[in-house]
Amino acid sequence: MPLDPVSGVFYEVQGQGQPLLIGLPLMASFTELFGSEMQPVLDGYLNRLTDRYRVLRVDYPSIGGSRDIAPEDLTADRVCADLLAVASAAGFDRFAYWGYSWGAAVGLQLAARTDRLSALVVGGWPPQGAPYAGILQATRLKQTNPEPSSLKVLRSKDQYRQWEAYYRSMLDWPEAESVARIACPRMVFFGCDGDLVEAGIPIRIASLIREHRTALEKLGWEVHECPGQGHGVCMTPALVVPPVRAFLDRVLP
Repeated sequence: MPLDPVSGVFYEVQGQGQPLLIGLPLMASFTELFGSEMQPVLDGYLNRLTDRYRVLRVDYPSIGGSRDIAPEDLTADRVCADLLAVASAAGFDRFAYWGYSWGAAVGLQLAARTDRLSALVVGGWPPQGAPYAGILQATRLKQTNPEPSSLKVLRSKDQYRQWEAYYRSMLDWPEAESVARIACPRMVFFGCDGDLVEAGIPIRIASLIREHRTALEKLGWEVHECPGQGHGVCMTPALVVPPVRAFLDRVLP
């Protein structure tokens, strides 16, 4: 697996055909970080995609084999620049992007800032009315005691400050007009029970997507709800890959 000298991002490419960058949580060092028992999750994605898609996975941000980023430098501008750089290093000019949760929030930023996306898949994050202020408050409250699941991926407790830097950089983002300008084919999917409580703060995800569903569909979004699933639905490729694959197969030549 190579390291992009521009962004310092460690990455892996598998498969053939249409270029597809998959963001968190499907990192390049997925099984190294989560353990071999999670190999079926990775296989569940790749076995359903690599016959038609050239899948780019990245260790980002500052995880796995990638170089460190100072936590205070992880702004939306920096994230987009790094991901576009590693896409170029992988030989991707135009590419589809698929991210979940934080990775989905990043996808909205990419789609609003570049014309290089051929399609956008947003999982587990509302494209409209997203709770950026609430998640920023939660990350500040969790700074002294991040959850074990975060520390399994991050290199240190101090690195958790990067999420505060990122969401702080989002506070003045003109979400409504930026999302309305996204022109590439776009899809959002979520578990129907995917609302969260972080550090005692309600983080509405599924309920917000449902509230905005009509408006999103008028803007051209395809909306897919996974019944009986929570925010962790992304770890069940048998449920999420088929509808996303059907969407990508339809909108990409």
